[in-house]
Amino acid sequence: MDVDKAFETQLKNIQTRTGKSLDELFGLIRQSGLQKHGEIRDMLKSSLGMGHGDANTLTHNYFRAAEGGSSSPAAASGDVLDELYSGGKAGLRPIHDRLMTAINAFGPFETAPKKGYVSLRRKKQFAMIGPATKTRVEVGLNMKGVEATPRLLAQPPGGMCQYKVNVTVPAEVDLELIAWIRQAYEGAG
Repeated sequence: MDVDKAFETQLKNIQTRTGKSLDELFGLIRQSGLQKHGEIRDMLKSSLGMGHGDANTLTHNYFRAAEGGSSSPAAASGDVLDELYSGGKAGLRPIHDRLMTAINAFGPFETAPKKGYVSLRRKKQFAMIGPATKTRVEVGLNMKGVEATPRLLAQPPGGMCQYKVNVTVPAEVDLELIAWIRQAYEGAG
């Protein structure tokens, strides 16, 4: 899997669904006069009927381009992951990459960068991946009807995910974890 390709695909899909180029979409954002990320994201959702993940990604790329950075998805996604996995957390990046390689084999989904993690969505969010500490990546999962185990930790109701799995080395991205992620993926749409 290549996260850069996932972002590139997402931006291409946004352009196809809206019938507008990135330049046209960025022009629409500029014309709105809105300055805050959440306001722009919500405007894109209401005026263009975008899903949350697409609107969030487009807004992120708009700000990146406005700051003089590249609006290319490869640069933007690399920056997001470079920021998430920086400093003492840099050694965790191979875990993230291995997870995404496995998940990309499932089929299409949206990737939406957040402040401390990456959200993975189909019709709804099925997983969250991000460094929880300097020693572990947390994989949050949304799925029903699964019994918790010492590894698959049930989360309190009302949270962002129903379960989480802590991963400390790439070898822990195994068949069991991938099966749970696939179940969450299939249940999301």
